[in-house]
Amino acid sequence: MKKITLFLTAFIVFLISSCTKLDEKFSGDLTPAQIGGSGSSSNAATLLKSVYNSMRTTYQDQGQVFALFEQPTDELIAPTRGPDWDDNGVWRVLHLHKWDGDNQRIKDSYNALCGTVYASTDMLQSTYGANAVQQAQARFLRAVSMFDLLDGWNQVVYREPGESTLQPSKVRVGAEALNYIITEVEAIKDVLPDGPSTVANKWGARVLLMRCYLNKAVISATPDRSGPFTFAAADMTKVISLADEIINSGKFSFATNYFDNFAPNNNSLGKENIWTFENLGGTESGPVRSRYHMGTHYNMNPGGWNGFSTLSDFYDKFEATDKRRGVAYAAPGGLPNPGNRVNVGFLFGQQYDLTVDTALKDRTKAPLSFTKAVKSIETGTNLEVTGIRVFKYPVDFPNQGNGNWDNDFVFYRLSDVLLMKAEAQLRSNNSAGALTIVNSIRVNRGATSLASLSLDNLLDERGRELYLENVRRNDLIRFGKFLTPWQEKPVDDKKYLLFTIPNDQLASNPNLKQNPGY
Repeated sequence: MKKITLFLTAFIVFLISSCTKLDEKFSGDLTPAQIGGSGSSSNAATLLKSVYNSMRTTYQDQGQVFALFEQPTDELIAPTRGPDWDDNGVWRVLHLHKWDGDNQRIKDSYNALCGTVYASTDMLQSTYGANAVQQAQARFLRAVSMFDLLDGWNQVVYREPGESTLQPSKVRVGAEALNYIITEVEAIKDVLPDGPSTVANKWGARVLLMRCYLNKAVISATPDRSGPFTFAAADMTKVISLADEIINSGKFSFATNYFDNFAPNNNSLGKENIWTFENLGGTESGPVRSRYHMGTHYNMNPGGWNGFSTLSDFYDKFEATDKRRGVAYAAPGGLPNPGNRVNVGFLFGQQYDLTVDTALKDRTKAPLSFTKAVKSIETGTNLEVTGIRVFKYPVDFPNQGNGNWDNDFVFYRLSDVLLMKAEAQLRSNNSAGALTIVNSIRVNRGATSLASLSLDNLLDERGRELYLENVRRNDLIRFGKFLTPWQEKPVDDKKYLLFTIPNDQLASNPNLKQNPGY
């Protein structure tokens, strides 16, 4: 067993680092015997865990998928604050839509997603002895990564299980890739386990299929995703029927508190989360803590990194009564918060010590009072307070020192299912049904009911409900808003509807073609 463990340690490092032809040869040509034998269910289980683990940093760190799917939107900005957060401009160019093929955030994300595709395909070799359920989980995880590659780059690399890595990976593009993903998920959706939410399950598979059908018109239009799009009635019907399967299962319902979905003990607090990545506090966890640290200030308790902010126009989309805007959340083992100050959600205005309720100061001894104003490059004496800070994962106080937080990372939630169904209904001329769904969510979150529903205010509602959950870029493109100007981002070229294929990947795989305009 030590031999398997040692191999997997190296294997996971490889997966996360790159998916070039050269790197694939390093581990791809190892035989089952070289990792501890063949045909063993324990080997298959260990390999499956390595596939899950290959996704930890990819989705939970602030610098990979989260950076690409949130920073280029109207929800998030990472200002250069004097000497802090410059990193050769890699953050700034994401929000400004000025990236190129050498951007480190793009390279890291692309390589990590390819790594999961490769790892899941590798364990599907018959010699590893994976049973039908294990294979279904690997195929689902591969489909998730493939969908995000398709969404971001329109090109998906792939191999067949056991295929030699002496030749470069093949590539599926656009509609072909989407149809493959749909076929894969349809084939395994009822083989997957019923739960729990911490494993790839049949309900998560249905959510992924909903996303595929909802975005089919967009992806089929590639390489030009500028729209307008024609959403086929059959696709919208499929979205609605899949949603009804999830809703009618009776397994899922709104959490008592919106932020329970993201809390340290989130999977014991409610039944809203459909698929999550399990983190084990104190022992085995992804960097989900970064979702708190990335924006909060050094002098807060616990202290953060003084980086990311939201934009005032996005903050102003929320009503004052909307609980999603922020609450005083009582996390297990948390600080007393005698002033009942907002400690999760959007942090705006004067900040306080949550132990004794005294006003905090920044490092210049000025009041630590976060402002709506924020720029891509901050200078002067107020660079520590510009920008409303935002995070959704309450602090895991018992583990905040060791960094291994217990908050399970959320991939899919019931509210996203409901909002996708509402969108499909609205695009199918059933505005009354869509409005009923949207208002059921709003009332649960403390907001007032809408009088009518349009595509514009449905997009706003998706933003209010799903902010920082890696869907905003996809939503803005589908609703035809990604190229419009917003704070600190001008009108830009339609080539930025897709990310650039990293230059090093183009050099190693002739089957990849650079996306138009780069």
